[in-house]
Amino acid sequence: MNVIRDDLRNIAIIAHVDHGKTTLVDSLLKQSGIFRANQIVEDRVMDSNEIERERGITILSKNTAIYYRDKKINIVDTPGHADFGGEVERVLKMVDGVVLLVDAFEGPMPQTKFVLKKAIELDLPAVVCINKIDRPEARPEEVIDEVLELFIELGAAEEYLDSPFVFTSAKEGTATIDLSVKKDSMEDLFETIIQHIPAPEGDIDQPLQLLISTIDYNDYVGRIGIGKIERGRIRSNQEAVIVNQNELNNIKGIKITNIYEFEGLNRVEVEEAKVGSIIAVTGVEGINIGDTICDVDHPEPLPFVNISEPTIAMTFSVNNSPFAGREGKYVTSRQLRNRLYKELQTDVSLRVEETDSTEAFKVSGRGELHLSVLIENMRREGFEFQVSKPEVLFKYEGDKKLEPMELVTIDVMDEYIGAVIEKLGMRKGELVSMTESDGGYARLVFSIPARGLIGYRSEFMTDTKGNGILNSIFDGYAPYKGDIARRREGSLIAYETGEATVYGLHSAQERGVLFIIPGTKVYEGMVIGANPKGLDIEINVCKKKHQTNIRAAGSDEALRLSPPRQLSLEEALEFIEDDELIEVTPTSFRIRKKILHTNKRHKARK
Repeated sequence: MNVIRDDLRNIAIIAHVDHGKTTLVDSLLKQSGIFRANQIVEDRVMDSNEIERERGITILSKNTAIYYRDKKINIVDTPGHADFGGEVERVLKMVDGVVLLVDAFEGPMPQTKFVLKKAIELDLPAVVCINKIDRPEARPEEVIDEVLELFIELGAAEEYLDSPFVFTSAKEGTATIDLSVKKDSMEDLFETIIQHIPAPEGDIDQPLQLLISTIDYNDYVGRIGIGKIERGRIRSNQEAVIVNQNELNNIKGIKITNIYEFEGLNRVEVEEAKVGSIIAVTGVEGINIGDTICDVDHPEPLPFVNISEPTIAMTFSVNNSPFAGREGKYVTSRQLRNRLYKELQTDVSLRVEETDSTEAFKVSGRGELHLSVLIENMRREGFEFQVSKPEVLFKYEGDKKLEPMELVTIDVMDEYIGAVIEKLGMRKGELVSMTESDGGYARLVFSIPARGLIGYRSEFMTDTKGNGILNSIFDGYAPYKGDIARRREGSLIAYETGEATVYGLHSAQERGVLFIIPGTKVYEGMVIGANPKGLDIEINVCKKKHQTNIRAAGSDEALRLSPPRQLSLEEALEFIEDDELIEVTPTSFRIRKKILHTNKRHKARK
């Protein structure tokens, strides 16, 4: 029997990074009565991961559920950054419609286009939410036109042009369908979702089909599969099988231990769940994203989306520097390997490959941010390892070499346009369009090879004095554009092992910018600064001033050092060259040469 679950709605909130998805979910949660009146609730409560809270971005998609009147609304909060697009692609399989969030000032951005395209491919109806209407420079009427143009550009069906528009201020917790009428709650948005997002439907009497779109892991119960029941019903302690569309011969029998439905921020255990519900199940060891849990007698897998391929790779290897093992808890190749393969269980966009060496692994991802978040997570867990410079993954069609391209959108003040066009031109970037906007800002759109962007972000911030916004998104493959001339800084390299002194650093700072302070322990081959002239220079930063019994006027004055440049992990990845590595430990990052010994390095260069 085909049933329509009118008591239920399944939606995903999709948008460009920083347009307010997580803040909107906050407001919906608070106004649905999920929290007690006196409960202290953090802002951006869905960003539960430490790095998400620090950076103010969503990295992992999360499930929550709220009640509005007699309806339950399952909500999936998705990442807005292009590097985590794999998360968005697969969770859209769980929902029956999307809330497309667009900033009332910025309008549709590259990632808006990416996530909307995925939703249109799956035929998911959309409610368009123009957010941040309380911004002084908001321009909601113009943004409506831009969204409609985007629908047309993506070749969306005519129904999308009739999508309802809701105007919200997620921060203030207000929504209205009429800009001239100010409301004080989110009721208009709740009503629009109930009316325009279809209720899930399916055959409740047919054998079970549950498509797994997300995997969670818990040390007590092991793997947890999260997905939507497409057909039938599921009970705790039920016998079932796991089957994948790509491995029809490999059918594994399992027993469902527990079933959980989402309520607010919690998972509530239930005995049974039926078609249309988004649930979490335990007792499913060996399950992967894209698998279908089926009835024992009817192993019929459901199709799953093809996740986009990685574009950037790095080598993760065991730390072999002179300081190896001093700061980390997990330092062996076995521990490194286990951790990387564990990450594959929950991250569909990642690839891990063995290399010729048992101590190094090639890790491929969707972008620098994707991989740097993995590095940061591992570092905080106590791992100590080394990573190489990111390299772009090329594709070959016959004898044609293809490379990944990025579409870059830059919002910048008029006075910096020349510097941006010049720098990106040197990196094989082509200006696609340029639009003037109010307030002295212009929007430039470039098509550029992905390798041309490596190392550019920090340069961009310097060129625009911190006033520019740069967004990029993967834009397919194109024929190889030729070599990119890179005028980069050289490295200042420590000549001996010891402790950096004020005297040694004072003479070193005349050659460039330092990364370290007096008292820092260094080793031969460690990079301690940058030389703007592009040459690598060996410097002894451990030397002490020779003591004499003659005192000259002025010689005893304190030596002054310039403040060091403290590199973040992303800046370090942009800075290093092919012959350098980053040593990552729980307490520090160090840049080093692959060959530490000075004489051996000179011989290798010859």
